[in-house]
Amino acid sequence: MTTSTLLPAGRTAPGPASERASEFPNHMLESPAIDPETTTEPEPELDPVAERAAETARRAAPAIEVRSLTRFFGKRPAEALQKLRSGASRADVAHLGTAAVVDAEFDVRRGEIFVVMGLSGSGKSTLIRMLNGLLEPTSGSVTVMGERITGVSPKRLRAIRRDHVSMVFQHFALLPHRSVLDNAAYGLEIQGVPAEERRERAERVLQRVGLGGWGDKRPSELSGGMQQRVGLARALAADTDILLMDEAFSALDPLIRREMQEQLVELQQELGKTIVFITHDLNEAMFLGDRIAVMRDGRIVQLGTAEEILTDPADDYVAQFVQDVDRARVLTAGNVMESPRAIVSSSAGPRAALRIMRDQQTSTVFVVAPGRRLLGVAHDREVLRLVQRGARRLDDAVRDDIATVGPDVYLSELFESSVEQELPLAVVDDERRLLGVVPRVTLLAALGNVATTGEFPAVDPPATVPVDVITETLRNTEPGGSEPEPVSAADEGSRA
Repeated sequence: MTTSTLLPAGRTAPGPASERASEFPNHMLESPAIDPETTTEPEPELDPVAERAAETARRAAPAIEVRSLTRFFGKRPAEALQKLRSGASRADVAHLGTAAVVDAEFDVRRGEIFVVMGLSGSGKSTLIRMLNGLLEPTSGSVTVMGERITGVSPKRLRAIRRDHVSMVFQHFALLPHRSVLDNAAYGLEIQGVPAEERRERAERVLQRVGLGGWGDKRPSELSGGMQQRVGLARALAADTDILLMDEAFSALDPLIRREMQEQLVELQQELGKTIVFITHDLNEAMFLGDRIAVMRDGRIVQLGTAEEILTDPADDYVAQFVQDVDRARVLTAGNVMESPRAIVSSSAGPRAALRIMRDQQTSTVFVVAPGRRLLGVAHDREVLRLVQRGARRLDDAVRDDIATVGPDVYLSELFESSVEQELPLAVVDDERRLLGVVPRVTLLAALGNVATTGEFPAVDPPATVPVDVITETLRNTEPGGSEPEPVSAADEGSRA
């Protein structure tokens, strides 16, 4: 079974010829951290004012800033770099070597899950290794938490890793003779944290990842998914700002993989970590990523949210890449909702509501209070009776037993509610403000990536009272004075 490897903070990286952390012998993993530069001249101290200003700038900066980042493996990098800057492709410079990453440029915001997605050989693993200095770029720069790591001394690079970055690789080998607790605490041991404190911190993080009570076990006694949790716990225990994960879940069975994905999202929301996640699995990228960078032949061909990539692919390659994605797990009610056609203010009265339903040829109207707060729906028959009685208020016809959903609810969770009622699903925020509606036909069209323009009938329930009956009733009951005009969705929304 394949697992992931955590490079302890403060450790130096293997050279370009041996990038995989799993190639470290266990005795090297366990040896104490040695700083070969302890005898060198100390780095000059900053002026206190300049140091405070630099610290302020670092706190305001993105977690990671990547600028014109290129990595070329070959004997003539300068020549290859010149050709790449002139627009040459990876294939054009293949006789010189391999252009693993070409002119990558992006920011990773603090507290987001940033996913880099691509097929094998696209350059994503090389990219993530440059984000913490395991590989030196051929050109360009990487800045971590406001501090540039490209070109800094090995000593300073180790300090930045120790304080800011933990990394979990795809091929992970837990130390087999150490307990789960000691494995989780290993990064803290490398950092020099006292034994009692590191054990306490490791126990807390094991609880967080669902391994409470397993601390005294050996890795061989754990399932694959549980071993992955130990790797995640080791990274989290180091309490760094950034977590880099390279294909961390790719070796797991589908059910365990989904469970780990959900747990990662929960942990990120709880702890607020910045996560860069590498994957070749599109559904995984769409589920995890706040934003996604799609790579092809070393270049980032599209960067955006899951919805943007799914609904507006940048080119044919991305379109083919996303054509088989499970849209129900990616798109949300907020992504596909439409503006309600029939909406009226509660203060407008029964006649205004009846006129809107007649004009829209629908049997229902959404009723909102000032601020667009949803009160319920009114049906044409009940409203017609109020008008015939001369009622001035709409309250008696308003029903509040309607299905509502939040804008962040995935489409996969809307089917049952959509089938159970004829009305479109009302999309509301935490204060019950009406944001939009999801008609059943729109839900089905979104899953099939079909536009809802022109090919579908009206999405509102058809009128149950004939138009001529409504018109005659309005004419016979028209008051002497002026009646309130119907309030459209745009009018009511402007009052919010």
